[in-house]
Formats: sequence, C-alpha cells, structure tokens
Amino acid sequence: MSTWTQLNAEMAVSEQLAAHELSEIYAAGFRSVICNRPDAEGGDAQPSQHDIAQAAQAVGLQFAYLPLVPGQIGLDEARAFAQLISTMPGPVLAYCRTGNRSQTVYQLAQSQSLLPSTDAAPKATISADFDVVIVGGGSGGIGVAASLLKRDSSLSIAIIEPSESHYYQPAWTLVGGGAYDSADTERTTASVIPKGVQWLQAAASRFIPDCNRVALADGREVSYQQLVVCPGLELHWAGIEGLEETLGANGVTSNYRFDLAPYTWELVQELKGGTAIFSQPSMPIKCAGAPQKAMYLSCDHWLKQGRLANIKVEFCNAGAVLFGVATFVPPLMQYVERYGIDLAFNHQLVKVDGPAKTAWFDVTGADGEVTRVEKRFDILHAVPPQRSPDVVRNSPLANAAGWCEVDQHTLQSQRFANVFSLGDACSAPNAKTMAAVRKQIVIVAENLLALRAGKPLSTLYDGYGACPLTVEKGKVVMAEFGFGGKLLPTFPLDPAVPRRSQWFLKATILPMVYWNLMLKGHEWLARPSK
Repeated sequence: MSTWTQLNAEMAVSEQLAAHELSEIYAAGFRSVICNRPDAEGGDAQPSQHDIAQAAQAVGLQFAYLPLVPGQIGLDEARAFAQLISTMPGPVLAYCRTGNRSQTVYQLAQSQSLLPSTDAAPKATISADFDVVIVGGGSGGIGVAASLLKRDSSLSIAIIEPSESHYYQPAWTLVGGGAYDSADTERTTASVIPKGVQWLQAAASRFIPDCNRVALADGREVSYQQLVVCPGLELHWAGIEGLEETLGANGVTSNYRFDLAPYTWELVQELKGGTAIFSQPSMPIKCAGAPQKAMYLSCDHWLKQGRLANIKVEFCNAGAVLFGVATFVPPLMQYVERYGIDLAFNHQLVKVDGPAKTAWFDVTGADGEVTRVEKRFDILHAVPPQRSPDVVRNSPLANAAGWCEVDQHTLQSQRFANVFSLGDACSAPNAKTMAAVRKQIVIVAENLLALRAGKPLSTLYDGYGACPLTVEKGKVVMAEFGFGGKLLPTFPLDPAVPRRSQWFLKATILPMVYWNLMLKGHEWLARPSK
C-alpha cells in the first residue's frame, strides 16, 4: 500500500498509486485524487492516469490529471493546481512518483495565497530579508560567502545549511588508503561560517524564485535580492538494491562516506587473498576518478605486502572508458597492467547481497542488449548513483535532467537573472570536483556583484576541474582540464607523468589551502584565465 503525507486536514500527497488502492483511499476519507505524474514517465511500468481514473470513479472518488515535469513547476502550474483544489470535494490526495512534485506545487500555491489557509498549515512567515542567500554550506557556499565579503563587507548574507559538520571530502580517498586521518577531514560548520554571515541551520525545502524567496523545512521563509544555489548532489544509495543494508559490514564499503572510509582501509589491511571489486556508476558523479583512486591505493598496498598475486581485482565501470580525458588513459593503463586489474566496462552495479558476498551488474553489450551477471566478492568498494537534490530537481530552477540550469561561462541562471549556481548541483558540463568549485567561487562572486552594480558579467568560467589520480601511495597523476577535455595544467610539467611532488600537493598542500585560504576568501591560483 502506498503511503501518504498529510499536509493538513484537507490535503495529502503520495507516491505513485496503484488502481487496487483506490477503495482503501476512499475508506480513509479522501474524496478526490489528483495525478501529477506524466504518463510513461521514466519508462517504468507505472499505471496510466486513465487506469487510476477508472478505478477512482468506480469507488466514488473524483479524479483530475495535471502532469508536472521536474524543474518546470511555476506559477502557472500552481494556479492550475489551486483551481482544481477549489472545485474538487475534499479531502484531496495528490500523487506523483514520490510525492515531492505534488507537495511542491501545493506549497507554491499556498505561498502565493492561491489557496485558503488552514489552522493546521499556517502560511509560512518571512523570517528575514538578505542581500544574498546561499543554499548550501559546503565548500561552494562557505567559499563564495567569504569571497563576496572580501569584495563588499557591507553585504547581508545568509547561508542555509542543516548539517553541524563540514568535511574536506577530497581526503577521504587518502583515508581509505591509510594515508590520512579521517578526523582531520571534519570540522564544525559553526567554525567555518565566515564572520558576518548568518547561518540558518535548516534545510531548504522549496525555491520560490518568482517571489525571491526560499522556504525552509522548519516553516520559515527568507527573501533575497540574489540567490546562490550550491547544495551539492545526492548520493542515491537506495538506487542499488540491498546496498544500504550492508554498508560498513560484510566487506562492503565506500570512500564516498566519511564514516566508511576508515572501514575501507581496515578491509584492505585484512585481505590476504580473494576478490576485490571496485564499482563506478554512470556519470555524472562527484569526482569521476575517485572510484579508481581507491582501487590503485589498495593495489599498491597489496603489492608492497606481497599479497597482490593472491587477489583478483576487478574494476566494474558503468561507462565505456577508463577516464573521460584521453591524455590520461595511457598512464592509468600502465598501472592497470602493473596491478593486474581486470577492466569490465558497461557494468552497472544494481544489487548487493552482503551476507552472501554477491553483487549483480547489468551489462550492456555491443548490440545494446542488457544482461544481468552475478559476481562474488570478498571486498566490494561500491559507489552509488548520484543525482541533483530533490529541492533543486523539483524546482523552477532545474533543467530537464534536474540540475540548476546556468550559463556554463557566467554561472548565472538561464531562467532567473538574480540566481547563480556553482558546485555539484549546477548544470555546467564540468567535472564535479573541489578544484572546479575553487575556480567557480571567483566567477560567481564577481558576476553577482557585477549584476548588483548594473555592469556586464565579464568573468567567465572555462570549465576547469582537476582530478589528482592517486595511482600509488606517494605518486599522483594530476589531471587538470576544462570544457571539452581541454588540458589546463597549472604548472609547466607534463600532466600525464605520475609525480611525487603532486602527491605532496594533494596530501599536504591542498588541505591547508582549503581550510586556510579557500574558505576564508583567499583565492590562491583561483583566478580564471582571460
């Protein structure tokens, strides 16, 4: 039976309904149903709105069909939804795939006073007005707030961020390889919020860009003159059946989580022989090189301990190539051969049974046919599929893929001129890395202030991103590139050569740059090229 969320006495929202559930919905007291999910969405076997309509009418429920597309929920949709609510008998149950779009359109209609308020769900109050509101207190949010204040200390800025902890995530790969202390990657959010910035410790629940407001999960709303969207991306652990239940046990780990990276190193040290599988999902993901970095550091340890000959290592990549920039494939292949790694391309991890130490992959053949294969493991380093957060994906700011739609050079929203985005949640086609954020901070800070001053947005992003590929403990291939895979090396060295100096940069210099410069508005080597 589908579950629903009661918004107030007259309104509830639900995930996808099945036809046989309509009689129970009527028995629960509902008198109308609204379908907000387009037919055949995503190509799954969802019931059509026609099937639900017939089942609803058979039990005495009124039915309406108002399909909503993620990222395209605006005032027109809210008015149409409010019109349905006003003409249909209540209580009303609206549904889509997860219920998020139905809730978003209802709350937008309510915030615009298109619906009568109820005692059970009072209209949210505006808690404060700010010059700039930043959604997300990660590297992008903290960094851009500090850079804005360095340029104009008079700005009133708020950061919306629910988490009490702030992490330096690039070092988690090193933690999983036994080369870094996990405690050194964590600090309190309060300690990194720039002085003069107001921290709103809550999650953003809805963007209302037509009214220059952001709704918070605690019922407050804040207004802004400019908005910066940088909440990161969502690690969709549930996208792999059985994975969440076994993470941190049964040899299943992932450096993509703070608490699991030490478990990776524990497993690597303990393994004397057997099979180690390292997975990589379809793009886009955070730091596309991270899945194989974990593999190289593990192999390096096993090689030095004399165990590698007894360990079968397999890299199961949902993609078709080892790395997306061709220049760096040859040096990586040298390490693949050194470590005896089996490469399995077009392998998408879809299911894990931890206690049985078994993983299943959907394998796409040359003819496009998909077959499911079963693999046994002793260690599984799993990387989850990744997507834009719900609050972005189901907002008017999103493109069809769910990312905050921006001009890739100015990072300004293509729909709302006073909105900017950076980091993993924005649609710019760059690698989603910390190095990209470091450059994007300058772009957003300068262009936002240019907009406030009525000047052209002349600071342009070239797509710079960097992936320090830790091919062994003590050596790194520093892959730096921009849009289209164009090489953008910072130093005049052959970027395809593994170097000890780049390891020192990765493991020692860059963490210090992050905590002491980047988060404090000091833009060392972050200026865009002209």
